[in-house]
Amino acid sequence: MSTEQNLITTPVTADFLRGHLDAEETAHGLLPHRLPTRARRRIPDDQLAMAEAQPSGVRLAFRTSATTIHLETLPTKRVYRGFPPPPDGIYDLLVDGRLTAQATVKGGNLRTVADMQTQTAEFTPGPAGTARFTDLPAGEKDIEIWLPHAEITEVIALRTDAPVEPAPDKGRRVWLHHGSSISHGSNAASPSTIWPALAASAGDVELINLGFGGSALVDPFTARAIRDTPADLISLKLGINVVNGDVMRLRAFTPAVHGFLDTIREGHPTTPLLLISPVLCPTHENTPGPLMPDLSDGTLKFRATGDPAETAAGRLTLTIIRDVLADIVKQRSAEDPNLHYLDGLDLYGESDHDEFPLPDAIHPSPEGHRHIGENFSALVFAGNGPFALTTG
Repeated sequence: MSTEQNLITTPVTADFLRGHLDAEETAHGLLPHRLPTRARRRIPDDQLAMAEAQPSGVRLAFRTSATTIHLETLPTKRVYRGFPPPPDGIYDLLVDGRLTAQATVKGGNLRTVADMQTQTAEFTPGPAGTARFTDLPAGEKDIEIWLPHAEITEVIALRTDAPVEPAPDKGRRVWLHHGSSISHGSNAASPSTIWPALAASAGDVELINLGFGGSALVDPFTARAIRDTPADLISLKLGINVVNGDVMRLRAFTPAVHGFLDTIREGHPTTPLLLISPVLCPTHENTPGPLMPDLSDGTLKFRATGDPAETAAGRLTLTIIRDVLADIVKQRSAEDPNLHYLDGLDLYGESDHDEFPLPDAIHPSPEGHRHIGENFSALVFAGNGPFALTTG
């Protein structure tokens, strides 16, 4: 058995990371970011600042013959005052693309959120820890360690019983996806089983996941980040955060989406671009936001608090959003044949909700994530889907 003393220590550099747009050097190690520095300077609230620093879809990728791998990290964990702390974030280790082991890291910094609406929080520093993986298969292999999707993670060092080197580029297509908390991975079992990760695996593509919990708000700085990021395939899942944040009316939303698409097309004029409307969420189908937490039955759920009658004055619901997005694609596709539309109800609709209900009325269960990933793969990556490989 290898001990900590006789393992080889390798500092983690950006060469080991995949799925990030930036890597910040900290006093401890490397902090992956999912928005670049310029975009982060435009962030107006703590919600997005926290979400983009949570490494959903970010993984270490390297080759090694090691059978023992220790990853030292400094996590920042989020707890809500008055609620029990969530379980420690999970690190998924994949060997040659197959989930082989999981680990957690104890300790770390603590961010105690006092107000769920404003996300105001107290910060308590804590110690670094280690995710330990042992008894891995012998021989040279490709390793990926997917970082906890909802836990800010500074990566410090790899300690292994054999040398490691960053994984070579396999030449796979790069899929950049932007969406809300469902794309971020809320309620998923582990980082490699959020629905975009499952779909990426099925489609044999490299994932860049810009799913930001509560923050898919058609922000111009996010569009510029997408514009400036090399990608072979782009998808945008827009709408639900605009509704549950009650941040726009119909008059503002429609041109905002056009502007978002215009900006992306400046950098990706012919890249396959898929616009996805919201999946089924009965809470908001015909009721505007804002969304509020509901603890009436002793568990955290959410409810919409808007007045459906006010849709006549331009307040938004998911039903309205779907019509708007479909119309936008129909209007633009005559001049943009690489722009496509996917109705979110085809990913998760009424029959899916019957089989895989939303535990908190907003986010899918782990089984729901798997189902959405499977549906996306079948509709988008397979057959005549907009991201299917073509031969010729």
